Order: sequence, then structure tokens, then C-alpha cells
Amino acid sequence: MAGPEVSRGPLADCRAAEILGTTPAFLRAIGEARLITPLRSEGGHRRYSRYQLKIAARARELVDQGTPVEAACRIIILEDQLDEAQRINEELRRPADQSRSRSDA
Repeated sequence: MAGPEVSRGPLADCRAAEILGTTPAFLRAIGEARLITPLRSEGGHRRYSRYQLKIAARARELVDQGTPVEAACRIIILEDQLDEAQRINEELRRPADQSRSRSDA
């Protein structure tokens, strides 16, 4: 993420938008698309974690390339699901590969 150093705690929507070089409306839009669910302060104000800012930055990249917000959100969700499926497949392959190595010896 470009810009000033990000603090450790959740950030208010204006500060998060500033760090990402976007607007609070963009953050609300990706929230409405269910890409991220902001935390809420006791007063009900949106707060964003570092992880959520990372996801929002990826959405902004896609939108800056001309992808509609809703499509960008769907792409990121699908990328995440693919990464998880690949991780699970790799974990499942390891025991099978180890068994083959033992039987070949």
C-alpha cells in the first residue's frame, strides 16, 4: 500500500481511504459487495484492519484497470477460493507422495 505508514489498530474509513488513495464511498461499495466487512466502533463508525486494506488495495487495482467494482470483488473472492483449493490439494498430495516414496524403497 502506498502512502503514509499504517497504524496498528483498525483505521477509520477516511484514513483508510486516504492510505489507499481512494474514497470512503469506494470502501463502502466493496463492503456492500461483501468483499470486506468493516469492523464498527462503539459509535457505529466503520473501521478497517490491515488485512482488509490489503484486500481493498487489490480491488482498487482492478477497478483502476477498468473492472467494475462488483466484478472486481467477485474476481478477488474467486482468487481467494482458488488459492485455498490449491493449498488443500497440496496438503492432500503430500501423504500420497510420501506413501509412494516408502513403497518404492
